[in-house]
Amino acid sequence: MTDNTKTKPGLSRHWLYRATVLAVLDFVLMALSFAFALLIRFDFRFSKVETQYIYRFLYVVPVCAVLIIVLFGVFKMYNSIWRFASFSEFERIVKSWTCYTVIVLVFETIDKFIRGERLFPMSVWIMAIVFGFVSTTALRFGFRFISFMNKDKSVTKDCSNIMIIGAGACGKDVIHEIVMSRHVNARVCCAIDDNPVKIGREIDGVPIVGRRYDIPKAVEEYNIDEIIFAIPDAKGADRKDILDICSTTKCKVRIIPGIYQMIDGSVTVNTIRNVDIIDLLGRDPVKANVESIREYIAGKTVMVTGGGGSIGSELCRQIAMAKPKLLIIFDIYENNAFWIERELREKYKDSLNVIALIGSVRNVSRVNRVLEKYRPEIIFHAAAHKHVPLMEESPNEAIKNNVFGTYNVARAAVTYGVQRFVLISTDKAVNPTNIMGASKRICEMVIQMMDRKAQALFDSKEIKVRTTFSAVRFGNVIGSNGSVLKIFEKQIANGGPVTVTDKNIIRYFMTIPEAVVLVMESGVYARGGEIFVLNMGSPVKIDDVARKMIKLSGFIPDVDIKVVYTGLRPGEKLYEECLMDEEGLRETDENKDISIAQPIPMDDEEFLKQLDELEKACTSESDDIKNVVAGIVKTYKPFAGGKE
Repeated sequence: MTDNTKTKPGLSRHWLYRATVLAVLDFVLMALSFAFALLIRFDFRFSKVETQYIYRFLYVVPVCAVLIIVLFGVFKMYNSIWRFASFSEFERIVKSWTCYTVIVLVFETIDKFIRGERLFPMSVWIMAIVFGFVSTTALRFGFRFISFMNKDKSVTKDCSNIMIIGAGACGKDVIHEIVMSRHVNARVCCAIDDNPVKIGREIDGVPIVGRRYDIPKAVEEYNIDEIIFAIPDAKGADRKDILDICSTTKCKVRIIPGIYQMIDGSVTVNTIRNVDIIDLLGRDPVKANVESIREYIAGKTVMVTGGGGSIGSELCRQIAMAKPKLLIIFDIYENNAFWIERELREKYKDSLNVIALIGSVRNVSRVNRVLEKYRPEIIFHAAAHKHVPLMEESPNEAIKNNVFGTYNVARAAVTYGVQRFVLISTDKAVNPTNIMGASKRICEMVIQMMDRKAQALFDSKEIKVRTTFSAVRFGNVIGSNGSVLKIFEKQIANGGPVTVTDKNIIRYFMTIPEAVVLVMESGVYARGGEIFVLNMGSPVKIDDVARKMIKLSGFIPDVDIKVVYTGLRPGEKLYEECLMDEEGLRETDENKDISIAQPIPMDDEEFLKQLDELEKACTSESDDIKNVVAGIVKTYKPFAGGKE
């Protein structure tokens, strides 16, 4: 038996005790209501009360009191936590008393018809019902008032003054939570909402003082320390606009993470998070055809190379949701593979067949052995060296791992009957100025060559299964290892400085789950040799993002936290591109967030010779490796340094 199970009897006894006390109080209030109604009817002179009414009082009142207690039980009036009472509780009180009134009046009418007289004068019935309704309601909402007064006393003079943006359902819940919580040393001073009908009204005593453009004025007027953005379903453009206005204040800004938190009233102070870069991008989350993804993955053996990395691990999570026959996590780093396998086993228990295998994509024998034994039907190839500055210092390793790792897995895929092979590429492969981007461009060329080879072998009946190869190209992912977001967050937490390479540098951004779900969906549309390009939205200036993050953390850039420009690193560009000049772009019919770059013609025989030369150069640790790569990738300009 778990600890949780052990606590249930105690909780039941506590509830029973509170419900019994409340029921007894209801009984007493009903008796007092009838007594008070009789006294008013007879001008507060007890001697004038007719004896028959006194006798009837002794047996009618207990019956009426029991009736209202039963109705309160039916409408779960004894199940509520009354210090959090709201309109829903009041609605149930009204329903209970409405049912009570109907029942009493029906029986009183029947009794009058049978006996020819009423039990009590109608005025007594009406007053008793009114007094009973008011007293039982006051009793319950009195708990909330007392809790509110205790909360108000517990708030110290140095508490935070909070502004809530959004006076909808989510904003109401957040205000209510903060107002009623005894553990939050904060005061909600005002709320903001763009709906003019709400301005001038109140939520739990908190005034709604204006629209988004009134935020700076309200911050000054109410001496606000912190702003909470409580519009979880706001469109990307509105979210960005409001957060931009908030960034002009000196307040710390936090945000409600998503509309799903509204389910069953689950918004609490603990669900509020700090602002992420994704909140500043001004675009709506991408949409994917989840059903089509599940259809082509369900019941299949799926392998993810680099399965422990940022992209690879998220691929594994989303593949697991699609119920594959077997999920193979293939990674050279044992710690990464261990943790993602453990996470999935704990979440899915016996419903997911998952295995973590350690190995390098550079090891041909290991790759062949794994594919021969497990026969995966789908491979997502995410294994790669991706850090631009590190690869500039170790270019041969970038080629060995990225290019020939991809080549090894692709050849094995054809040999062992893999149905789909999806390469994770990058926008840095377009007109690359660094060896990492150039290596990924060669990977794309490998994929397109191997797709043509697979088709030829299938047509000649040398293989029974035609492997469909494709690549997916996208920009920076938020939250990946070494991403700018994590670096900025750590630098701000440490008090600065925040380092930006160049004031004019711009980048595309997408969340890891967004990128991964589109990668998986692109596999549905692949017919062979495509390079899919994901819609990354509009690019953003890294300097602007850094400064907004500082402001929304409650600091002033260059005053509280310095912004330092370090200069472009070797191989780094001021901006990234998604297409080369030679490539055309057409949207897929199914999803506007996924487009296809037209393949650039190439000589496969010549390319194979270049690969042989490249392999010899990297295995011999040639210092001339970048020039060899430039001979293959004509758009690669080594040492360009980003000054395009």
